[in-house]
Amino acid sequence: MSVTLDGQDVFDERKLEIEAGSVGRDSIERMVPGLDGVLSIDLGSRSRKIKQSGVLRAGSRRQMRKKIGLISLFIDGDTHALVVGDGREFDNLRMDVFKVSRERPEGAGLCCDYEIVYTQLKV
Repeated sequence: MSVTLDGQDVFDERKLEIEAGSVGRDSIERMVPGLDGVLSIDLGSRSRKIKQSGVLRAGSRRQMRKKIGLISLFIDGDTHALVVGDGREFDNLRMDVFKVSRERPEGAGLCCDYEIVYTQLKV
C-alpha cells in the first residue's frame, strides 16, 4: 500500500498503518437569567487527529538522515494532502509530530520505526 504526501513518495510501504480519529464538535454553553437550564450553541464540527506509523528504510545512515530531513520539512504549519494506495485521501492536514525510533541494521542498509500525528483542520 503506497502513500504520498503532497504527491511526493517519501514513505516506505512496510508496516504502514493509518488511523483516522473521529471528528469532534464544539459548542458554547451559557446560563441565561430567567431560563431554566443552559443555552447551548452548536459551533459545528472541528478537527480530528490522524496517526500514521510504519518503517523507513535506507541503504546508509546518510540516506536515512536525508529521508528523515525531507519528511521533517512538512512540519511547517501549512496544510498538506495524504493519499493512500487503498484509495483513502486526507486533505487539509497539518503535520504536528514526527517521531523516529528504533534505528537498526537490516540487510544491506538500515531501517527505523516512525510515527506521525496530523491534525485534519477541515473535514
